[in-house]
Amino acid sequence: MSLSNAEEQLMQILWKQEKAFMKDLIEAYPEPRPATTTVATLLKRMQDKNFVDYVQYGRSREYFPLVKKKDYFARQVNGMIKNFFNDSAAQFASFFTKETDLSPQELEDLKKLIDERLKSKK
Repeated sequence: MSLSNAEEQLMQILWKQEKAFMKDLIEAYPEPRPATTTVATLLKRMQDKNFVDYVQYGRSREYFPLVKKKDYFARQVNGMIKNFFNDSAAQFASFFTKETDLSPQELEDLKKLIDERLKSKK
């Protein structure tokens, strides 16, 4: 299951803060900030999707992520590779290196990462 753009924006804030009350989340938004009801609706939807949960303190709720940013990002990238690149990481890598206008140094850094990964697989 994935997040909408608005949910993803809120999740980014929550990942950064690690845990937060509603007022903290709203204050972290750039201006113009969303209404409290909007953020509450997003949090409820994200809770229904098992992305967030909360601890109740009296009438206040402290929200926290249930999904790690790295895990969510990995799932999104793998889904993109499957849907747009025929499930081929090589096609994705080819597209990425051609279309992102990487500098020679960035390409060398990528090559080193791949070489290190190859060594660890042996």
